[in-house]
Amino acid sequence: MILRISILTLFAISFYVKGLSQTSNELIYSANDLYKKQEFEKAENAYDKIIEKDRYNTTAKFNLANTYFRRSKKDDAVKAFDFLTSDGQPSDLRERSYYNKGVVLSRQEKLEESIESYKNALRLNPSDTSARENLQKALFELKKKQPPPKKEEPKPKKQQDQKKQNQQQQKMNQKEAEQRLQMMEQKEKQVMQRMQNEKSKSSSNVVAKDW
Repeated sequence: MILRISILTLFAISFYVKGLSQTSNELIYSANDLYKKQEFEKAENAYDKIIEKDRYNTTAKFNLANTYFRRSKKDDAVKAFDFLTSDGQPSDLRERSYYNKGVVLSRQEKLEESIESYKNALRLNPSDTSARENLQKALFELKKKQPPPKKEEPKPKKQQDQKKQNQQQQKMNQKEAEQRLQMMEQKEKQVMQRMQNEKSKSSSNVVAKDW
């Protein structure tokens, strides 16, 4: 996973934020120095103070989101990046925020959400090779987590032989039943024929009474 959680400098985003006071500039530089020294708790406090004075300062908001990540406050980082990806923000800032959000979500093993974040970053900047590589890795990891389709286990030979024997026995029983039915029908015909013969014979032996 290519990690690109870096802070924004005033020069890099000078066209994002206009009219920053000298005091805000100095505070940003000071907070960035703390971040670079990996004094993340102090950097977080410094960015918070800037935002208290200038709630539209996207530089401080972006760097604060990265500081949250460095301090393992991943949920806070995701929320902060969500704000920076909202409509109305500069496209370059949105692309960076989508990318960094994807990194945070990947670290949380929320792969489906991170994939969507990388896709959004690429929609804004199709030439971002890091986002493309991270997207491919997240897709690969997601595929590994998905269980393969279950294969039907082969039944033991003894069980197969028993099943075959039962099927043969069932066929034999059916054939035997048909044979018995035919025999019963044949006997019934013979009885009926015998009774008919006896009736005919009895009729021929009757003598008419002479009154």
